[in-house]
Formats: sequence, C-alpha cells, structure tokens
Amino acid sequence: MITDFTKIDYLESGNQRQQRAHLVLTKYQILEKLKDFSPLLAGTIPIEIDIDGSDLDIICEVKDEDFFLETIRLSQLIPPGIHSKVEKIKIKGEKSIVINFNLEEFPIEIFGQDKPTTQQNAYRHMIAEYTILQEKGEEFKQQIIELKKKGIKTEPAFGVLMNLENPYEDLLKF
Repeated sequence: MITDFTKIDYLESGNQRQQRAHLVLTKYQILEKLKDFSPLLAGTIPIEIDIDGSDLDIICEVKDEDFFLETIRLSQLIPPGIHSKVEKIKIKGEKSIVINFNLEEFPIEIFGQDKPTTQQNAYRHMIAEYTILQEKGEEFKQQIIELKKKGIKTEPAFGVLMNLENPYEDLLKF
C-alpha cells in the first residue's frame, strides 16, 4: 500500500511514536494553524526510521516571511511560555526560515521556503527514502536506524549503505 504523506491520518494507525505525533499535531492544531502555507510533515517519523530525539519536521511554502511569522504569533501555534528559536538562513541561495521549539516530548522544526512543499528537498528526500526502504526491506531499515543511533544523519546513512557519493543530491534521483 502506498502511503499518502500529504495528509497525517496514516500516523493514527502507525507505530506508537507515530500515533503520539498525530496526537500532538492534532491537539495543538499545528497543521491547521499553518494551512495557508501548505504544511507537510516530512523527515524520519513518517517513514519509521526515527530515533530518540528525532523531531517533527514540518515544511511550509513561505512567500512572505513576515506574514508567516505573524500568522504563527497570532495563532499561538507556539503556546505561551514555550521557548522558540527563529533563524532566517540561505540554503543554496534560497531564502529559508527555520523555527524550533518543543511540544510535549517532541522537538518541532518548522521550515519554510518560497517553493511548493512537495518540491522541497525535505519532502523529496523522504519520498525517495521511503521508496528505497520499501524495496530493500526491514534489514536495510534497521541498518539505517543503527547508523542514525551512531550519530550519522539520515541522508548520509543512506549514502553509506548505498555507496552514494553525494547522498543529498543522489537521493533526489530516485
């Protein structure tokens, strides 16, 4: 069965951590509060290769950073009293905004670029990784998780096991 990662309902019937992620995202209405920015959950939790401390990566299409930040502030997406960090950075020349905070047991990272979310690398990497995991099976998945537990980030872990020269670029070819 192919998972539709553009919605989060698949998390409800997932593993325990996915079910908790669904509960937290729903309880705090994270995706609803970001609806104007086409939010998608990306990263390791949706494809079950997360480890302790893995964050919920929410990517957004952000055309106007000030409007984006004001929407987050007015919606109280980050509850009062919760510390957050906002960074405006450039990735390969593209303006990006990153907001980090914690909700319950989850670190949350909201990432925005002026690009449709399904075209952002975080989503494209996740889909490629999911496809590879489906093809290579459970043993390969466990090897990825073990590499991640040793401190290797996700894309480089795939690179190690698949002999990819530049995993961030090479994964986009899948």
